[in-house]
Amino acid sequence: MLMTLLLYLVLGAFAGVAAGLFGIGGGLLIVPVLIFTFAAQGFPVEVLTHMAVATSLATILVTSISSVRAHHKRGAVSWSLFRPLAVGILFGAVLGVNTAVLLPGPTLQLIFGVFALLVALQMGFNLQPPQSPAAPGTKELAGAGGVIGWASSIFGIGGGTLSVPYMTWRRQEMRVAVATSAACGLPIALMGTLTNVWLGWEQEALPEWTIGYVYLPAFLGIIISSAPCAKLGARWAHSLPQPVLKKCFAVFLLLVGLRFLFSNL
Repeated sequence: MLMTLLLYLVLGAFAGVAAGLFGIGGGLLIVPVLIFTFAAQGFPVEVLTHMAVATSLATILVTSISSVRAHHKRGAVSWSLFRPLAVGILFGAVLGVNTAVLLPGPTLQLIFGVFALLVALQMGFNLQPPQSPAAPGTKELAGAGGVIGWASSIFGIGGGTLSVPYMTWRRQEMRVAVATSAACGLPIALMGTLTNVWLGWEQEALPEWTIGYVYLPAFLGIIISSAPCAKLGARWAHSLPQPVLKKCFAVFLLLVGLRFLFSNL
């Protein structure tokens, strides 16, 4: 158990650095590594992918709080954008977890693999949507929040890879888009975690040390090391060659995506 906890501490450190460097959150790193780790620990294949997604969302619930506070102190969060987005996110996250639970583990890995490949292409080629001619209305924001919450809770991410491009497309400054996206990670993680706990509460195939689908040793190890390392990554973002690092992370996602595709097709 000690070596396993050490592994989760290292994973949390890498996830925190990635979040600080690239501003995408750690879920894209945490979920695949947890899937591989849970498989190596011999956890049942029918639940290990759902455990990885749920545990990732639980860690985001903790780490997003400090992120939101930091952005709020700088006055960067647009609460007028956040409120309608959050309404849609809460409903979308519940729907997303229910969607994920209905999918077999290999199918969920396959879907995550496709998503990882798309994000790898976006990061590798720095693809950005052009700005639309008008800012979004309340109904559109609620609908967009529903889609973002639904997809994010399926993939176990905080939503930044979806919400930041959406908000920049809808004529929001990048600083505001990133900060508001960080705030959106909180309702995604909160509702996603609670729904995963509820739906997994009486799942008989789950191993010990779980609350619903959340695996506590991984959750504790990751949250202990991810928050301080996120601050380190944020400092490194101003001194290291970020375009090169982004391409390296894109290669990692590319390999993860191909691994999930080839192993589950």
